[in-house]
Amino acid sequence: MTAPNTNPDIVLEARGIVKNFPGVRALDGVQLAVRRGLLHALVGENGAGKSTLMNILAGVFPPDEGEIRLDGQPVSFRNPRDAQAAGIAIMFQELNLVPHLSVAENIFLGREPLTRLGTIDDARMNREAAGWLQRLKLAVDPRTPVGRLRVGQQQVVEIAKALSRQARVIIMDEPTSAITESEIAVLFDLIHQLKRDGVAIIYITHKLDELPAIADDLTVLRDGQFVGTKPAGAITQEEIVRMMVGRDLSELYSRKPAARGKEILRVENLSLTHPEQRDDFLVRDVSFELNRGEVLGIFGLMGAGRTELLETLFGLHPHRADGKITLDGQSVWFRSPREAIDAGLVLAPEDRKRDGLVLSLNVAHNTSLACLRQTETFGLLNARRETALAENYVQRLRIKTPSTCQLARNLSGGNQQKVVLAKWLATKPKVLLLDEPTRGIDINAKKEIYALMDELAADGLGVLLVSSELPEILAVADRILVMCEGRRTAEFTRANAGEENIMQAALPKN
Repeated sequence: MTAPNTNPDIVLEARGIVKNFPGVRALDGVQLAVRRGLLHALVGENGAGKSTLMNILAGVFPPDEGEIRLDGQPVSFRNPRDAQAAGIAIMFQELNLVPHLSVAENIFLGREPLTRLGTIDDARMNREAAGWLQRLKLAVDPRTPVGRLRVGQQQVVEIAKALSRQARVIIMDEPTSAITESEIAVLFDLIHQLKRDGVAIIYITHKLDELPAIADDLTVLRDGQFVGTKPAGAITQEEIVRMMVGRDLSELYSRKPAARGKEILRVENLSLTHPEQRDDFLVRDVSFELNRGEVLGIFGLMGAGRTELLETLFGLHPHRADGKITLDGQSVWFRSPREAIDAGLVLAPEDRKRDGLVLSLNVAHNTSLACLRQTETFGLLNARRETALAENYVQRLRIKTPSTCQLARNLSGGNQQKVVLAKWLATKPKVLLLDEPTRGIDINAKKEIYALMDELAADGLGVLLVSSELPEILAVADRILVMCEGRRTAEFTRANAGEENIMQAALPKN
């Protein structure tokens, strides 16, 4: 039996939290104790388990093991409404507001004040919303559609919504990732006000330089496990980074050094504008070169622009992109993925189920999708050719499947990823772009994909690998490019690359 909480300052506590997803233990015995009127920073690499823990505290899904305590008493949340009723609110990185509804309608959505006739009391709703906005010093009319507000103003509306629900704990997930310096200053003033009012705050961020101004306690998670909690004022940024990245690398595959071949890809000043904010960039002036037989790793935290960089190279955003691309000595600019594929550049996307496969088709059909000309006879699909093509890659990539007639949706995650790779290798590419190729697959499948990358590089392909796992990047890349907020911030060779200096280069600087 768990001992009762003897610290009256602790308002919310997680003890021994375990959460499993298919093939992945996302949390393994994690703990967190949040004190009233203080800000508790939660930090860790991508995939450390921060968002999973917050979703459990917010009632999005239950833990498999462990318990949550509120004011020292065990609680169980069946859904987010239960958590909200208990006084726990969450501000997601992608704000949970309805753009075409007014500020007041968003604040009271689902619990609008009613008149005696049962209709919505708009006057009272606008009046009460105005009171919350005044308290939070946001000078906007409560009847204004939320979609007209800046992101920083929308965050204040989210806080008003939380406070109007009598929230005692507010979870903020990367709240400064998309706002300006002046809006950050306003947010920090609000945080200090909330702390004075006794509200506890859990604050997830990659921007470690923000923490001295606002944080009281700090907890580090790594690979789904609790590393430690310390007073924020008693730990340096270098110590935080060391806690975030320290791990045993002995189990990972280590690639043999490769002989550098001729340059196969050169990218100069590649930029991609934001789809809605034309004066903002998702990728800004990124340049690099890739050689035959080389694996170039790209590392960055969430929002660094890694995926957008690969998509731009692949011709997915031709009208918002600018720069110069040279492939195998020829100047190119791809207006569509089809043009990129025909030129010998292919992309294995981050979400293999949504973007990489047609799950309702079998292994043979998925393998031939990008190279149908190889399996046609007089313009018609030749099933015998298609089967022979697929069987060749099933054997080469050691895809575990009863036959090439097996539906893609029935394969394991690792074997699905191998089918994605088979599809692209069948096109005989010159450059292979890999976006998180080992996400959600087991260690043995990872090692097989690492070995395949080694084999492809030895055959003269250029491989561009995006990964949010530092040990993976260090194990398989010949060089490492680091991105932060859309820009290239550093480049390391295998000889001078280390977890701490890579992480330092990936962290935003004010």
